[in-house]
Amino acid sequence: MRSSFSNRIYLLSFFALAFSVVIIIRLFNVQIINGEDYSKRADRQYVKPSSDILSRGSIFFLEKNGHAVSAATLKTVYIVAINPNILRDAEAAYSRIDEILKIDKEAFLMASARKDDPYEVITKLEDSDLADKIKGLGVPGLSVYKENVRFYPGGKLAAQILGIVARSKDEGDHYAGRYGLEKYYEDMLARNNESLRVNFFAEMFSNVKKTVVAGDKSASSGDIVLSIEPNVELYLDKELNALKDKWDPDSLGGIVIEPKTGRIVAATFLPDFDPNDFGKEKDISVFSNPMVENVFEFGSIIKPLTISAGIDAGVIKPETKYDDKGFVTLNGKKIENHDHKAMGRIDMQAVLDNSLNTGAVFVMQKLGRDKFRTYMESFGLGKKTGIDLPNETSGLTANLKSKYEIDYATSAFGQGIALTPVGAVRALSSLANGGVMVKPRIVDKIDSGLGAPKIFETVLQGRVLKEKTAREITGMLVHAFDKGLLGGVYKIKQYSIAAKTGTAQISDSSGKYGDKDLHSFFGYFPAYNPRFLVLLYMVDPKNGARFASDTLPIPFVNITKFLLNYYEVPPDR
Repeated sequence: MRSSFSNRIYLLSFFALAFSVVIIIRLFNVQIINGEDYSKRADRQYVKPSSDILSRGSIFFLEKNGHAVSAATLKTVYIVAINPNILRDAEAAYSRIDEILKIDKEAFLMASARKDDPYEVITKLEDSDLADKIKGLGVPGLSVYKENVRFYPGGKLAAQILGIVARSKDEGDHYAGRYGLEKYYEDMLARNNESLRVNFFAEMFSNVKKTVVAGDKSASSGDIVLSIEPNVELYLDKELNALKDKWDPDSLGGIVIEPKTGRIVAATFLPDFDPNDFGKEKDISVFSNPMVENVFEFGSIIKPLTISAGIDAGVIKPETKYDDKGFVTLNGKKIENHDHKAMGRIDMQAVLDNSLNTGAVFVMQKLGRDKFRTYMESFGLGKKTGIDLPNETSGLTANLKSKYEIDYATSAFGQGIALTPVGAVRALSSLANGGVMVKPRIVDKIDSGLGAPKIFETVLQGRVLKEKTAREITGMLVHAFDKGLLGGVYKIKQYSIAAKTGTAQISDSSGKYGDKDLHSFFGYFPAYNPRFLVLLYMVDPKNGARFASDTLPIPFVNITKFLLNYYEVPPDR
């Protein structure tokens, strides 16, 4: 009896185990190997023949608390289309559709008259119930197709950073990333029809799946988490749009970076575009990213680099004096201070406080051409930063190899050399980071959903200044902000701010300087242990704009106070 009972238990256990194995294998087959196929069968009633359904990884912003916020995702729409060759009675078809969905009659009839085109889109819907009702009409030549589209919940927010997704005939009429991160990480974001569906079973069988689809590029696809903080991005965008309304510049931009880590927390550039409706843009140049693709002569914000080089090389000290005559003549050409005035015998602090071109020339001459060039090149002015964005260009620094002294002199105060905005923040961040260069980045991690995510760490790119030098130039910049900038009206009592303005002439296509200016402003804070560095610039501001000290301090201070409050940065004085 006992033996028979035990045998029955063993037999039942065996069948239960075998059944469980069969179920698990079946689920594995459904969910992992054929999951995409079954999903397609469910959608087949909507899918347009010969059309690929967009499948793509997501991009996220990252809030300060570590919460991910969608920056780029997929949204399902239903395309109502007609085949004019099959549609018999356009008037009757319109009437039946119009009872469910109000559409433009004239546009519908025009589309139905195009007999040489078998596919005319009438409208796009997000409501699946409406799509079902229209499909249920059963009108010959009328079809409803399901399609995934790229959707950017933030609209214009960080548009040039994100880029767009569009079809390309050069790539077989498939969707692909164009511009920005969508392009740079195309191989990571793109998912073909054999993509791995990330779910419980995919996690359970991840190693098996990798074996089954060995060599499948989609196995490395994933979602991207940016260093961009959406609330900071929104605030920066608000301040830049206010600047645009007030001063009507041709273009403008701003970057907020962590100078110690290279993480870019916000980056906004105007004019911008809506990636959800990019087809309406007539000028495709708006899609490019000025942060890495455009170069500018930033002017006097370069002077701190020149002065720090002089201090680091030991040819000057903050208290070193020279005789300012208001101008200097080199190679038969006259270089003047912005106010055309002479200040007499003054020190290097006064050079920064009053933004004197002659003082920067004095430092360059004390260094000598070769040593000056070596320092400027060590700041990476003529090199790409290596940031994870497409089409990055190098700075233009040919003047640093000129045979004319005047070219070195103008370079010392930021004219005649041109940098990308990201190249500028990298160089200036070395002052805030104790003299060490850091690689800027826009991505924090990539998560494929399988295994540990790829984390992007801080990358140091070498020491360019002694730590003592960085501290000295920081102290000089704090003085320039507290006392030099319009007499200290923008000083923040609880925080030390190291900052400098810049006003530079803009050259035309022939290289001649006219009456257009570029205004720039940079600053980092708290100055001696900085959390953030902010760069702002405007190209050809109008409406009476004279100098950057007139146009950019207020938005800079607004952004600074927002960051200090938002991140609850403790006072340092």
